[in-house]
Amino acid sequence: MPKQFDLLVFDWDGTLMDSTGTIARAIQSAFADVGLAVPTDKEARYVIGYGMQEAMQYLAPDAKPEQITEVVNIYRRHYLAKDQEVTLYDGVMESLPLFIEAGFQLAVATGKSRAGLDRVLASTGLGAFFKVTRTADEAFSKPHPAMLHYILDKCHMEAGRALMIGDTTHDLQLAQNAGTQSVALTYGAHKLPELLTCKPLAHFDDFYALKDWILLNA
Repeated sequence: MPKQFDLLVFDWDGTLMDSTGTIARAIQSAFADVGLAVPTDKEARYVIGYGMQEAMQYLAPDAKPEQITEVVNIYRRHYLAKDQEVTLYDGVMESLPLFIEAGFQLAVATGKSRAGLDRVLASTGLGAFFKVTRTADEAFSKPHPAMLHYILDKCHMEAGRALMIGDTTHDLQLAQNAGTQSVALTYGAHKLPELLTCKPLAHFDDFYALKDWILLNA
């Protein structure tokens, strides 16, 4: 079968890396430290994928700008304290080389900062697999299409030849807004019923199932 896609664009947190719980707890700890109402686990997980400034403003719309800045800074300290404990999902390390061998270009579109993404690309050794990476401090936050438009331009790729892969509605709405197709992973920040509202091509409960589908159908 001819390939449907030439470019696979991955979200990072909750898609490639099992970090959603760590992020949610760091958000809750930061809000508690600043004295703001602590988000529920569901609320903290909902904003994963946004840029950090946008995430904190969403969770505390009435907070003063200086409080938001303080929450962001304290969040980063809490997250960095646990950073070395966060691992890739099973199947990620062995699957990415297979995607390259199958002729796909790979990219990352993430709500992480550039410093945060570069740190984790270096620590995991995955940096060499991705032709282009784009972070939330380099573009408008998801689901604005700018992040994905940049990746398409850098890869000289038409939107119809790209597939966005993510675990949140923000990722899938990013794909819709940029004119690309998407698939959903159900093990990350958002639950399947939410993800299905964005009409992904398919959805998977683990990375191995995603890998098999891509190699057979994408």
